[in-house]
Amino acid sequence: MSVYDKLSQLGITLPPVAVPAAAYVPFVQTGNLVFLSGHIAKKDGKPWVGQLGKNMQTEEGKAAARAIAIDLMGTLHAAVGDLNRVKRIVKLMSLVNSTGDFTEQHLVTNGASELLGEVFGAQVGAHARSAFGVAQNPLGACVEIELIAEVA
Repeated sequence: MSVYDKLSQLGITLPPVAVPAAAYVPFVQTGNLVFLSGHIAKKDGKPWVGQLGKNMQTEEGKAAARAIAIDLMGTLHAAVGDLNRVKRIVKLMSLVNSTGDFTEQHLVTNGASELLGEVFGAQVGAHARSAFGVAQNPLGACVEIELIAEVA
């Protein structure tokens, strides 16, 4: 099954690339690697604001991370023209806006990891990952994630 067939089956429509909010580009390709800049969680087109352990629970953070994965795939599609060219999702780095005593950053980040695995399959979608708790993200977003992919 193609990546686009799987997205359609899941009812996912890829968004266009967001305009950068600062002095950076949305993606850079060097050789066969594509580096996607960090994407913040959005809800209804606006930053999904919140802090895990204060006014957000793990499941809501996981939903935010899943939403970011959809945005990341939209940017990756724009970068490479065809998501079926992706040979491997190499790595995710997740920054979870969380209190000092919140310890479930890894579970929040599963929202993105699980969707990427479902869309790209176990071989291509399985990736290395880091999940950090941070004191704040841009615009107060609850989660920010960046991605590295290998393409054919």
